[in-house]
Amino acid sequence: MTSESTSHRTLWIVAPVAIVMVLFLVLLATRDGGGTGFISGDIDGQLAPPIVRTTIDGEPFDLDELRGSFVVVNFFQTSCIPCRQEHPELVAFQEQYAPTGVGSVVSIVFDDTEANIRAFFDEFGGDWPIIAEDSLPIAVDYGVPLVPESAIVAPNGIVIRKLIGGVRKSDIEAVMASWLAEQEQPVGTQSESSP
Repeated sequence: MTSESTSHRTLWIVAPVAIVMVLFLVLLATRDGGGTGFISGDIDGQLAPPIVRTTIDGEPFDLDELRGSFVVVNFFQTSCIPCRQEHPELVAFQEQYAPTGVGSVVSIVFDDTEANIRAFFDEFGGDWPIIAEDSLPIAVDYGVPLVPESAIVAPNGIVIRKLIGGVRKSDIEAVMASWLAEQEQPVGTQSESSP
């Protein structure tokens, strides 16, 4: 093999790696200022894209049926470390707010097996709808490039804010409180007809 053909072969190997590295550096350079994750699609203030699917338990799910309460639409994957770290916060949120109808969680799972998902929830808890089938179009609609990411949907169906990276219960509560203050309604008295 000549040195010229070796050089061409090396170029064909190095060039794609260099392109991937440059793209990675661009993504790092355009990270959210809070350092919680990569920039994602901005849908704040827009009507939440519909989510009509069947859960892993075979139950029908329609996001619109949850109008009148806050919904945390959480995008995750069972092997994602920040997803595992945020999960107890989501469990605490669900346990406090779901019984009163004030708020709930729905999980949209990326590229995972049902066995992994069930083992994850068995280990870490969480009793809410889990969508795993055909989840990529939902992620695209919500502008989610990476997990974890959560969209907080108001009782009127509008996305109040997307939280990029792992969330804390207090983060979600702060978003809810801010929205309620704007509506001039105390917690727990919001209605479907709110603007």
